[in-house]
Amino acid sequence: MVVESENPKSSITTTPAQEDQSNPNPNPNADDDLEEGEIIGGGDDSSTIPTAVTQQPHPLEHSWTFWFDNPSAKAKQAAWGSSMRSIYTFATVEDLYNNINHPSKLVVGADFYCFKSNIEPKWEDPVCANGGKWTVTCQRGKSDTCWLYTLLALIGEQFEHGDEICGAVVNVRARQEKVSLWTKNAANEASQNSCCSTNPRKVCHAMVCVVQVSIGEQWKKLLDYNETIGFIVHDDAKHDRGAKNRYTI
Repeated sequence: MVVESENPKSSITTTPAQEDQSNPNPNPNADDDLEEGEIIGGGDDSSTIPTAVTQQPHPLEHSWTFWFDNPSAKAKQAAWGSSMRSIYTFATVEDLYNNINHPSKLVVGADFYCFKSNIEPKWEDPVCANGGKWTVTCQRGKSDTCWLYTLLALIGEQFEHGDEICGAVVNVRARQEKVSLWTKNAANEASQNSCCSTNPRKVCHAMVCVVQVSIGEQWKKLLDYNETIGFIVHDDAKHDRGAKNRYTI
């Protein structure tokens, strides 16, 4: 067989044997499409056909709701909390990871909450009314990790007294950021020594004190936080903007 080149002065002559050697694979592109380490299988083998794997979501023990208080709306609000809006409720681990907001990305003055879905993050909510909050303080733009670890501890039910916890909030301010953990019940200092046996139908205040301190200690350990943290009772804060800590650890 003679193949004429475009140059009339040259030509290439090949024999059938040479043609076979120059093209030993009748399907030369087959190997080019293979990934390194891929095994060539029979085309009719159904076991080699990849199948889609559906990942099952990981449900949480409780549903949780994110709330946002817009600083620009706060200035126009008629009453405290009227500018607060619920923005998303989630019940799986995947939903949390897809909807995390980092405090460092929020505008100064914003408040961002994560509360159990049946509780509003307000002092007036019946579940929160008799409670209080533990608070840690971070430098401006440094609360992202603290907020994330708090959320994971909440949804992962890592607190020994998790039923006593309402939710958490991060307050973004110009000089610092605060992350607070809200709880249901706060002890009355005047009644801490009361005996539960004489008042079986009411919350034992001494026990509440123990529970509150336990929650604070466990949270501080989870965050690996080395500074002192304090607990303020909501009822104290209602009557005094400079309310002092009821407990510190």
